Amino acid sequence: GLASEGQKRIDWAALDMPVLRQIRDRFAKERPLEGARLSACLHVTTETANLMLALVDGGADVVLCASNPLSTQDEVAAALVARGIPVHAIKGEDNERYYRHIVAAIEHRPQLTMDDGADVVSTLHQKYRQLLSGVKGGTEETTTGVIRLRNMARSGALGYPVIAVNDAKTKHFF
Repeated sequence: GLASEGQKRIDWAALDMPVLRQIRDRFAKERPLEGARLSACLHVTTETANLMLALVDGGADVVLCASNPLSTQDEVAAALVARGIPVHAIKGEDNERYYRHIVAAIEHRPQLTMDDGADVVSTLHQKYRQLLSGVKGGTEETTTGVIRLRNMARSGALGYPVIAVNDAKTKHFF
């Protein structure tokens, strides 16, 4: 879908990811995430867009912000917004706007987090500790983020469990 004039049209069919499509089909039937609020801080790319669509099909209430402003694909962000998924990301945004977007994702009051660099988790713990009791768990995509979170866990500061995605054997199969 096209969100505004001048932006590229996203051809979702051409971006088919077979494994994620199977998960999405199953999620659409079973709705295992019904009502769960999820805040994701990931690269805003077509791959992430497919993941967000699968989570929404599974019943999740999703908000996405960028984990790296340089990798943000504005046309993907616009296409997700056109499909009703709030996206807080602009290619090349400055550091101040980047953190405003992270705060917007946190203000969604997530029950689940998906992070790529631990910026959402760190900001939650530093400035929004009152929300930690409502967070059931999360995922972290990067080695750097995992190092940050393991340090938090060792010091007793990590307020909820976070899965290190890179440790999952299935990630290496794909």
